[in-house]
Amino acid sequence: QVHLVESGGGLVQPGGSLTLACVASGRIYDNYNMGWYRQAPGKQRELVAVSRSGGRADYADSVKGRFTISRDNAEKTVALQMASLKFEDTAVYYCYFRNFVVGAQEYWGQGTQVTVSS
Repeated sequence: QVHLVESGGGLVQPGGSLTLACVASGRIYDNYNMGWYRQAPGKQRELVAVSRSGGRADYADSVKGRFTISRDNAEKTVALQMASLKFEDTAVYYCYFRNFVVGAQEYWGQGTQVTVSS
């Protein structure tokens, strides 16, 4: 079992910045993927950014160049620095975790609201 706790959501104006953080605890293997998804009202949950075991990071096309994901393996944390925020970035952001082993379960945080509004 893995437990995820998110922080850092809130209200920000267009063009502003916000940083989300997530800390994992529980049964964590040496290699794991950890990242962020989001879900806007009436839309499906979508990948925002994921930091993969081995160091590679993948981003949704819509956030490339604006968002940066980083992780701290010692602290079992992942952060998402969001800059140049747009109205369409408004969503509930969910932390994601999966141990890098065959058949591993996916885990999700409780979600944190990000609202971009003037």
